[in-house]
Amino acid sequence: MYLNLIQIAESFGVSESVVEGWIRHEGLPYTLDRNRYIFDRAQVAQWAAARGLAAQAGFLAPESSVFATGCQMESLLRAGGIWRDIPATKVLDVFDRIVAALPAATPPVRQLLARRLRAKGGVTWAPIGGGFALPHPATRIALGRDSGTLSLLLLRDGLPGQETDGIPVTRLFFFIAPSPRAHLDLLGRLSHLIAHSPLRDLLSSNAKDDEIFIVVSTADAAAHSSVREVKS
Repeated sequence: MYLNLIQIAESFGVSESVVEGWIRHEGLPYTLDRNRYIFDRAQVAQWAAARGLAAQAGFLAPESSVFATGCQMESLLRAGGIWRDIPATKVLDVFDRIVAALPAATPPVRQLLARRLRAKGGVTWAPIGGGFALPHPATRIALGRDSGTLSLLLLRDGLPGQETDGIPVTRLFFFIAPSPRAHLDLLGRLSHLIAHSPLRDLLSSNAKDDEIFIVVSTADAAAHSSVREVKS
């Protein structure tokens, strides 16, 4: 579950400027989505607990489900594929090919998506550090439960202007979510996958596709297991 800046401020009973100060000086974890701060609830709760901060509102209460939309990253990644040795100048061309194969979407919908991605500001790149970014359509859409896709692009050279920590962005998880709710779900789970799995080391060692799929499948299984624990 992701929260916005206002919800975080209300949760702790502070102003938005205080939260922004925590980001700059206290390491409050966040992700940029369309130039707006969004926050993973679990990461914020962990950060707050380490500092003895108590939430004042219900936004940081335990979630009823950490696998809220039922999206399986492995299935989406098998649909979108793993693309290797892609020049940074050809990234949008690859996006076109991914959209052209978007499951359970009609040709007019695919054409509309392709035009939107090519338009100025049509892609939110969402760099998250360590050479990773999570590009996705800037306009959220409702495709239906059986649609959506996820692709891993391994670039030959760095993506211009996207590094946030001095490390060139060369690894992209491009996704098109089946619904606005699934969009936030995927954004949070992909951020967690990159930060808390062997994926970084695997990609540094030029891992095979099957090895990457195993890591993603393991993350899906862990999410399902967490749901069962919550329900029990």
